[in-house]
Amino acid sequence: MTVQQTMIEEEEDFVVVVAVVMTEAEEGMMDRGILIKALMAKTRNKNIQAKLVFLGDMGAGKTSLVSRFVRGQFSDFQESTIGAAFFTQVLSLNEATIKLDIWDTAGQERYHSLAPMYYRGAAAAVVVYDLTSSESFERAKKWVQELQRQGNPNLMKFLVANKVDLEEKRKVGNEEGELYAKENGLNFLETSAKTAHNVNELFYEIAKKLAKAAPSRHTGMKLHSRPQETGRRFFCCS
Repeated sequence: MTVQQTMIEEEEDFVVVVAVVMTEAEEGMMDRGILIKALMAKTRNKNIQAKLVFLGDMGAGKTSLVSRFVRGQFSDFQESTIGAAFFTQVLSLNEATIKLDIWDTAGQERYHSLAPMYYRGAAAAVVVYDLTSSESFERAKKWVQELQRQGNPNLMKFLVANKVDLEEKRKVGNEEGELYAKENGLNFLETSAKTAHNVNELFYEIAKKLAKAAPSRHTGMKLHSRPQETGRRFFCCS
């Protein structure tokens, strides 16, 4: 067996180096140039930067879901978001590398007027409700209606029923949420920020759909129009 290390791609800010491992039989059967081209095709994935916004009633668990995914943490005493909080996270898929710019919006009614600032230009929106509260579900429906009226027509929309760990307190059935989502063209998932149930699945499903929707370009792909910022920041108004 021989090992050959070959530089196969160089871009502005990174170099991809692949170790090519071949048996003698493989060396005899496959031309090295063909092998390198095949490896280049696999490594040249798309680079996508996408804006993702979380909407929903206060106490639905939006911040807890994002915090669980980004930090791997959960708190039973999560403070209410003021205005909006900003997170970033990078996901690597076979077909693309996705940088998510995540806007976690406040659920209090007094901040509702600020919401269009965050969902305008977004590539995907996640509407979250607390499945132990019928009122939270009704409020989620209003968010969906608002997105349908004012959001980007190409916006990917997800409906998430959170707090599945509180099954004994459930007020909104899985079938009810799933049916509403189907009737309104939404992707549906039940989650628990506390136990991490379906949290990673939610974000990876979003990333996969974004990668599938993006044109076949390798660099410079952006699925939003706002200037970029890094880290986590809070935004509020008086």
